[in-house]
Amino acid sequence: MFDPEELDKIREAKAEWEREDVQPTVDRFGEREERFTTDTEGQEVKRLYTPEDVADLDYGEDLGFPGREPYTRGVYSTGYRGRLWTMRQYAGMGTASETNERFHYLLDEGQTGLSMAFDLPTQMGYDSDNAMAAGEVGKTGVAIDSLADMETVFEGIPLDEVSTSMTINAPAAVLLAMYIAVGDQQGVDREELRGTIQNDVLKEYIARNTFIYPPDPSMRLITDIFEFCAAEVPNFNTISISGYHIREAGSTAAQEIAFTLGDGLEYVEAAIEAGLDVDDFAPQLSFFFASYNNILEEVAKFRAARRLWAKLMDERFDAEDPKSKQLKFHTQTAGSTLTAQQIENNVVRVAYQALAAVLGGTQSLHTNGKDEAIGLPTEESVRTALRTQQILAHESGAADTIDPLAGSYYVESLTDELEQEARELIEEVDERGGMARAIENQWVQRQIQDVAFERQREQEEGERIIVGVNEFEVEEEGEQDIEEVDEAVEAAQQDNVAEVREERDDAAVEEALAALRDAAEGEENLMPYIVDAVKVYATTGEVCDVLRDVFGEYQPGSSM
Repeated sequence: MFDPEELDKIREAKAEWEREDVQPTVDRFGEREERFTTDTEGQEVKRLYTPEDVADLDYGEDLGFPGREPYTRGVYSTGYRGRLWTMRQYAGMGTASETNERFHYLLDEGQTGLSMAFDLPTQMGYDSDNAMAAGEVGKTGVAIDSLADMETVFEGIPLDEVSTSMTINAPAAVLLAMYIAVGDQQGVDREELRGTIQNDVLKEYIARNTFIYPPDPSMRLITDIFEFCAAEVPNFNTISISGYHIREAGSTAAQEIAFTLGDGLEYVEAAIEAGLDVDDFAPQLSFFFASYNNILEEVAKFRAARRLWAKLMDERFDAEDPKSKQLKFHTQTAGSTLTAQQIENNVVRVAYQALAAVLGGTQSLHTNGKDEAIGLPTEESVRTALRTQQILAHESGAADTIDPLAGSYYVESLTDELEQEARELIEEVDERGGMARAIENQWVQRQIQDVAFERQREQEEGERIIVGVNEFEVEEEGEQDIEEVDEAVEAAQQDNVAEVREERDDAAVEEALAALRDAAEGEENLMPYIVDAVKVYATTGEVCDVLRDVFGEYQPGSSM
C-alpha cells in the first residue's frame, strides 16, 4: 500500500482541499445533511475516502485472490466468468399441481434453480385436515401433506437436472426425506441431488417463531441431517443459516452478520459435540442473507461476512478443508422495503438490491416481485423479477470481472468496520454463553427490536425518506391485479390427504412410525427412519406428531 511519506502528502493535500475548496462551498451553500450515515449502522459516512482510510490494509491478509483465503473477494477463482449465480425465484402456489405448473413456467422462462415456499401448516408440521391448519392451507406457499404431493410438485422435472431450495425449518428432515424419496423414484443417484434446506431453527426462536420442538431435540435433528447427508447426499446443502429473517426483523447489517455467523458457530459446535468431524459436514453449510437498498453497505457486508467466517472456522475449529471455510450464500432482495404505494417503484428497489448482491458475490439470488407487499406475485411480476436478474447478468457488465469494487477506499474501509463490529458482537454473545443462551435470555431479540423501533421512528418523523410513502406521494386510483388463493384449495387438499390415507398400506405406516418413535427415544440417526416413513406415505403431520410426543413442543419463554 502507500508508504508513510506518501500518506503524509495525501493527508496534507486533503486538508488543503478541505480548507480552500470544500469549506467555502459549504459556508455558501451548505450540504443536504449535517451528518451522513450508513443505512442501518448509523455510522458516519465521510465526505471523502482516501488511502489514509485503508492505511492498515494488507492485500495478502485482508483481500487475497478469489477462491483463496480469506475469501474476501469470493469463494470461486473465476467468479461469474465461469458460471453465473443461480437464478432461483421463490414459489409455492397453494396446491402441488399449481406449484408444478409455476415451476415449469419459471424453468421455461430461463430460471436456473427452484425454490419452494410452503404454507404455514406445513411449516408447523400439521396436515391440511388438522384443526390447527384451518384457514391457512395453501396461503403462504404449497401444502405438502405426503410424498404424493411432492411427487406432483416435481412431475416432469428430473431432479438430476435442477437444484432445489426448500424454505423449511422445524420439519426440514421430513421434507428433505420426501425429496430424496422422489429422487429414488426417478432413479436419480442420491449423490446427484442438489439443493438446500433452510433447516435453521435458531433464527426461528429469534425472528420467525415457526418452531415445533425445544432447542435440544431440534439441534439433534439438524446434526442428524448433517451426518446423513455427508454420507448419502453429499451435494445437498444441509442448512441455510439465515440472516435474512434477522435483517427483515429490523437488525443492522453488522447484527445480520454477527447473529447469522453466531448461529452457524452454534450448529458447528453441536455437530462436533455429536461426534462429527468438522471437515465432514462444514462444506455443506450454506448461508442466506438479505440485500437492502444501500448498495455499497451491502457489498461491504457480504465481503466482511465471507472474511470473518473463514477466520472463525480457522480460529475455533481448526478446519483444514478449504471448503469448510468458504461462506457460500443465497441472497433475497428485501421484502420489508417493498411498498404498497406506487408499487412500480419496487422494480427499481429490487434491481438495486440485486446489483448489490451480485457485486458482493452471491451464489444464488431471488428477486422479489413488485407486488409482494399486497399479495402473492402474479406471473407478470415474477417474470419481471426474473428478467431483472437476466438483464443484470447479460447486459450490465457487473458479472464480467470479480469483486469489481475491491480497492475502493470507501468499500474497503466499510468492509473493515462491519467485520470489526460483527466480531465484537460475536464476542459479546460468547460472554453471554453462546447464541442459544443469548436467545433464551432475549438479548439478541432486544438488540434487533431496538434498531427496528428507531428506524420506524425515523420514518414516521420524516428523517428517513421512503419514496412514495412519506415523500413524493401521489394519489393512486384503481385496483391492483392481485394473485389470490382460492378458498377451495383447503377442501381439495383435505380430500387429497384422505385419499392417501385410504390407499396406503396402514400396517406399513404403523410399523415405520413405531420404528421412528423407538429411534427418537434412543440415540440413532433419525433420517433413515424418516425416509422409510415417508416412502410408505406417512404424512408430514404424522411424522411430526411422533416427534412431538417424544420431544415435546417448545413454548416461548420456557428454558432453552
